[in-house]
Amino acid sequence: MADPASMPTNENAASVTITEATPAAPKETAAKPDQPKPAPLPITSKPLGTPIRKSRFSITEALQQKEKEEEVVIEEDTSALPQSHFTQTDLDREWELFLKQQRGENVLLYNAINGFKLVKQGENEILIHYPSETARSEFEKVQGTFFNHFRHKVNHFKLEIEYRMDIALKQEILTSRKIFEQMAEINPSLLKLHEAFKFDFS
Repeated sequence: MADPASMPTNENAASVTITEATPAAPKETAAKPDQPKPAPLPITSKPLGTPIRKSRFSITEALQQKEKEEEVVIEEDTSALPQSHFTQTDLDREWELFLKQQRGENVLLYNAINGFKLVKQGENEILIHYPSETARSEFEKVQGTFFNHFRHKVNHFKLEIEYRMDIALKQEILTSRKIFEQMAEINPSLLKLHEAFKFDFS
């Protein structure tokens, strides 16, 4: 049991006051006159980061340099080289052999140049009729091979090559519908048969 002397009496109880803790008011710090105010940052149009380093290789500089370089064309003196006579038959035979070789080795090239027509004009000139610019660009990749072989074969080294575009040489892929239309122009009764039987050309 608790000791009666240790228990507070009414007199002691009245004298006890409860004080609540109030927050302390913040201390005002006086501005030190020694420190200057920071200057505002300047507004810039470019980032303030590290400067951009220039690349070692510049595409525009390389293109300009190529334009400045002039092509040096070395013309060979062909007057001392042999200029034996050759015929259109010789040219056709070598062209057919070249096409057969390309059909076995490079089918895409063969399809591109198959429609070419080579014609001998004069003693030193060969005229090449081609169907399209794409076909010509494909042929230019291998023309050196063909003409080098041809020069040695016929022993004629003063050849001049001329190109001429001929749209009539363009090969058209014939579908069954186009074949039927061509036949119907010859025989109009085929159109009546088509109306009656509804032919499927797919």
